[in-house]
Amino acid sequence: MLIGDYRCSVDAKGRVSFPAKLRADLGARFIITRSLSDHCISVYSLEEWQSIIDRLHAMPQNKSRNIRRMLSGFASEAEPDAQGRIVLPLSLREYAGLAKDAVIIGASTHCEIWSRENWEALCNERDSDTIAAVMDELNF
Repeated sequence: MLIGDYRCSVDAKGRVSFPAKLRADLGARFIITRSLSDHCISVYSLEEWQSIIDRLHAMPQNKSRNIRRMLSGFASEAEPDAQGRIVLPLSLREYAGLAKDAVIIGASTHCEIWSRENWEALCNERDSDTIAAVMDELNF
């Protein structure tokens, strides 16, 4: 299950140690790309990636063309090395504002890689009233 948050560092070569618990659920290889909604990197298992692509291809091209371009154009296949590290392409690191400190989170169906600063800012934006309103809407 893709859950939890893990603190890590990005080294000078753009590598990050990807948590073993998340690697076990993602598989030996996975896809990293830009998030479409936040300044972070989205990480998908090959199966989840194929499901997303299949759903996009089922949509009318005029509605899905730009999303396919953004997702696929910035996508890269990642395969952890013997130490569990993956290389984050420079374009993705720049997009996510990743310099040194990072947070990798499990987000149920995928993972996300955030700069620690952006992750903490997002977490601080969410107040208990906002969360309670969403929980009420979801009947929790």
